[in-house]
Amino acid sequence: MLNKSIIFLSLIFCIALSVFAQDVPQGVSTGDAKVYTSKRTAGIVDVKAPKVFENVTANTSMKNFQCVSGGKAKEYIVETTACTVAILDYDNDGKPDIYFLNGSTINAELGKEKPAKSALYRNLGNWKFEDVTEKAGVANERWGMGVAVGDYDNDGFPDLFVGNYGTSRLYRNNGNGTFTDVAPKVNLDIKGWHTGATFGDYDKDGRLDLFVPSYLEFDLKNLPLSPSDVGKGNNTGRNFCQFRGQPVMCGPRGLKGGKDKLFHQKADGTFEDVSDKTGVKDDGNYYGFSSVFIDVDDDNDLDLLVVNDSTPKQLYINKGDGTFEESGYPSGIALNENGREQAGMGLAFGDYDNDGRVDFHITNFSDDSNVLYRNDGDANFTDVSFQAGMGEATIPFLGWGTSFFDFDNDGWKDLIVANGHVYPTVDEYQWGTSFAQQILLFKNGKAQPNGRLHFERVAAAPNSGLAEAFSARGLAIVDLDGDGKLDVVTGNMDGAPSILRNVADSKNHWLALKLIGDTTKKSTKDAVGSKVFVTTGKLRQRFDVVSGASYASQNEQTIHVGLGEWTKIDKLEVVWANGQTEKFSIEKIDSSLTLKQNNANK
Repeated sequence: MLNKSIIFLSLIFCIALSVFAQDVPQGVSTGDAKVYTSKRTAGIVDVKAPKVFENVTANTSMKNFQCVSGGKAKEYIVETTACTVAILDYDNDGKPDIYFLNGSTINAELGKEKPAKSALYRNLGNWKFEDVTEKAGVANERWGMGVAVGDYDNDGFPDLFVGNYGTSRLYRNNGNGTFTDVAPKVNLDIKGWHTGATFGDYDKDGRLDLFVPSYLEFDLKNLPLSPSDVGKGNNTGRNFCQFRGQPVMCGPRGLKGGKDKLFHQKADGTFEDVSDKTGVKDDGNYYGFSSVFIDVDDDNDLDLLVVNDSTPKQLYINKGDGTFEESGYPSGIALNENGREQAGMGLAFGDYDNDGRVDFHITNFSDDSNVLYRNDGDANFTDVSFQAGMGEATIPFLGWGTSFFDFDNDGWKDLIVANGHVYPTVDEYQWGTSFAQQILLFKNGKAQPNGRLHFERVAAAPNSGLAEAFSARGLAIVDLDGDGKLDVVTGNMDGAPSILRNVADSKNHWLALKLIGDTTKKSTKDAVGSKVFVTTGKLRQRFDVVSGASYASQNEQTIHVGLGEWTKIDKLEVVWANGQTEKFSIEKIDSSLTLKQNNANK
């Protein structure tokens, strides 16, 4: 009798648990809710702060570009993640150009209205830009979600992979100012919701391969409940998706994740899906957003980091035999220091502490901190967010694109974060956050005698680029005017982009390097996967040439080196994508140079 009672009670418990699970609002992974008396993400300025960035968008033709992403109410998750950006010198004239990937609307996807167009702006010099979208043939006219740059055919002209909600594209650069979508011909016309891809030659055959993360399986003809459904028809009393007790759009939790894909490029230029046989399986169907091929463990093989929303991050370690081992948990990078999944959005890579190892910064949801992962060697990482000064300051913000870069050229990589919420309703409450948010800039305090390194938030001067609030998503770093100071471009939802000119009062020296690989030695032409080490005195800096990262965006692939007061390069080494190491003598600084593989002494 007792056993029957236990079985009966267990059955009741399971049923109750099942009902409860169905009623639990499904949304995003975040931290504890806090209440503030004022907003902490917009309108925060310091009248004594010097101006670092000036918003010059209104002085350029790019003021006319508007990124569309669904309706203003953001009732469905598909309407909240678009508006990314890529930097590429598509015509090889030495001036970086800008590609803005546009979103779309549900009505456009259903054929009820015209889709929005993406835009390519050619850099004419002197802060003049020309819209060459139609001539170049890169309007996309699909719901763009992510873009990555890579010269996949090794012809010396950068190509574009565009991850769409719908069918993705591979724009091949024809070398004459035009592009052709060759995705159907090379087996990359993949369907679904694809985001921040990355090119990289993981097997060292001299051809770029491609990893494409996938976010959700999302059917526009079978939409989840939205905030506008509250109180309608039979929906009264139903448990809607909520944020802090208020109805919001649903996802990603509670919705089915998409399946990431790794494509190997064959000798004929086509791509084959090798996800399963290489060990890049994504068995959990995690909500993939951003990714990067980069050498994490310094064995000269490209590893792969994937940042996922509300699910663990994945670190695939290249075993050197054409396969990978997923090591997110053993490495310490899958979760934060509290052992919790986070709503990962964007990804910055860089050796911020100048110890020769690549570190990572991951952006997350509001009510949670962004995470700084220090590389301790042997593919082991430690979350040092709070001890480095990046924890508390980021909690009210919802971060997207992010990048390590040396904005003041002092030889230590600083950090920038583009922010913007996904729920417009946050503006109606005292939650300390806002829909449009300021950009965060953190200055690297350099390593101290005790080995600790601390970042300080750079105050926003009134009427500066850091003072304005944007609904930003994509972010890219680039020197648009060739003055040796790195500028910033963001893609902003429901508005024009932000072109932020670096006007920092810095007299430090610099060096810009474009790398060209030797394809006869099985290096990629664009040198993606190569590393550069620059030594001045006791300081040795590391830089990586990569495709992708940030938030589904692309930085300029030129290596930018801050030299501080140094006027001489003591040593410059390049570890090319094929593993070859080469030393170069640098006679001139404060200039842009091209380094060709196997051409060091010529």
